[in-house]
Amino acid sequence: MPKIHEGGFDATGLRFALVVTRFNHFVVEKLEQGALDALLRHGARDEDLEIFRVPGSWELPQMARLVCASGRFDGVVAIGCLIRGGTAHFDLLAAETTKGLSQVALQSGVPLSFGVLTTDTIEQAIERAGTKQGNKGFDAALSCVELVRAARAVQQR
Repeated sequence: MPKIHEGGFDATGLRFALVVTRFNHFVVEKLEQGALDALLRHGARDEDLEIFRVPGSWELPQMARLVCASGRFDGVVAIGCLIRGGTAHFDLLAAETTKGLSQVALQSGVPLSFGVLTTDTIEQAIERAGTKQGNKGFDAALSCVELVRAARAVQQR
């Protein structure tokens, strides 16, 4: 039987950064609260959590790169919300934000989770920020904890 490695959900003793957009704040605020709730429920302490605010999704990868490069955090949770409008702006931002965060995660080696909603309607965004579809900020934070723990399993001999 092979040895199986999986990350756990124990955030005790870990430091996390949340990189959070201000744009679409009425949704993003709920995602941020969900992420903090997940981390605190799973053992993180307030003093081990820091929030870095940026204007919008375009700025998320830039700030995430700086936060990862600081060496101060075990994991980073990127949180934002893009809602489709009547122009190509949504498609461009969604693609570049996703690509940018992916590059940061791969190049930095710091576990980074994607808590950016990309929805067609305001209703869909609200549903994913704590109503019918749960809270995707909570889910992103838990994914980050799990990834940090799995990464630590790789580093052990």
